[in-house]
Amino acid sequence: MSRVGPRLAALAMAVTALAGAAAALTQTPAEAQFTPLARSALVSVEAAVLAPDTLTLRIRHTPSGTNVVSAQLQVAAQGRSLPVTANADGTWTVALKDLNGKPPGKLDLLVTHDGIRELVSGTAAPPAAGTASGAAAGLLHNHKQLAWWILNVAIVLIAAVAISRRMS
Repeated sequence: MSRVGPRLAALAMAVTALAGAAAALTQTPAEAQFTPLARSALVSVEAAVLAPDTLTLRIRHTPSGTNVVSAQLQVAAQGRSLPVTANADGTWTVALKDLNGKPPGKLDLLVTHDGIRELVSGTAAPPAAGTASGAAAGLLHNHKQLAWWILNVAIVLIAAVAISRRMS
């Protein structure tokens, strides 16, 4: 019975570590790291990459920082109009598939809110080295975190096996 205790403890630590790694990989728009994309005197547009070839935008009032309600959005990149979808949480999803894997670069956004139409422009971040598209660049950090968790779990499991062999 005494040999089962350390093995169960090691297994519990491994499960906890893997659960933490899974939580680090899943992001919702509320938890995502939005970065400023474009700004005017009335609205600020922030962007985050939550899925490959998809850009999530959040539009806020510049003075107060509150979300803009009942806005309309049109997005263009490289001379092409991109499909935009409004989400229930007030964010907007822009599909980048029409760009054929090229980074979007400069984005032109036509924001209609409170009876006003504003054209704001911003530059999307370039892709990281070694990635196929700019959308994949945001996921690089999560893969490093996952590799770190796997390394830690492997060290704990090796230690648990070594200790159990000494005891037997």
